[in-house]
Amino acid sequence: MHNAIAAEDLIIVRGPVKVLQDISFTIPKGTITGLIGPSGSGKTTLMRAIVGAQQVTLGTLTVLGEAAGAADLRSRIGYVTQSPAVYDDLTTQQNLQYFARILGVGSKEVRDAIEAVNLVPQKDQLVGTMSGGQRARVSLAVALLGEPPLLVFDEPTVGLDPVLRRSLWALFQRLADSGRTLLISSHVMEEAERCQNILLLREGQVLYNGPKEKLLAATHTKNVEDAFLQLAGDSDGGDDES
Repeated sequence: MHNAIAAEDLIIVRGPVKVLQDISFTIPKGTITGLIGPSGSGKTTLMRAIVGAQQVTLGTLTVLGEAAGAADLRSRIGYVTQSPAVYDDLTTQQNLQYFARILGVGSKEVRDAIEAVNLVPQKDQLVGTMSGGQRARVSLAVALLGEPPLLVFDEPTVGLDPVLRRSLWALFQRLADSGRTLLISSHVMEEAERCQNILLLREGQVLYNGPKEKLLAATHTKNVEDAFLQLAGDSDGGDDES
């Protein structure tokens, strides 16, 4: 199996809204794929379906060779939401130790995860006293525990300064080089330039899925933003549900 994620004729309906409209795509193993699109394009709904938190209405969604939502996928996917899912009344280290016990991993993995996100100076600081960017990094460290083969990040660099953003992207590249698969959502086209593969969404439909270089060549553009605008037309693509 060369693909970490594959969707075929995938439809997801939430209430009266068809959020994802009969989409098909593949995400190769060991790559960084940018899930790119404006607010309202269906990015968050797709990620929730991949990690098993959103039911598929029609079609198929396969993750690491199994149907999305399968019980044994839970420990094989690291998921970071836009709102950090960590405990404010615990320190960085205590948060990591708590989740490490659940996953059955040891203290070395806790130390490695804290070091990977540059939070060693804050390891004994209560998460509730941290900045938004620091809290986001604690959540990212939790996702790294147990070395899951698939990492799904929802806007992981929002609110971070440029230096830290650059160091996190270097970490993402190291993770991909080690064979992990990363799916990273963003509405910032600049972030897409750092990705090997692009999955462009607009209004619940796939505009493009494949290597970034092929996208630029096919659209005769020099960056992902111009390519997106050429494929989508100069439009904001809607709002609200993402």
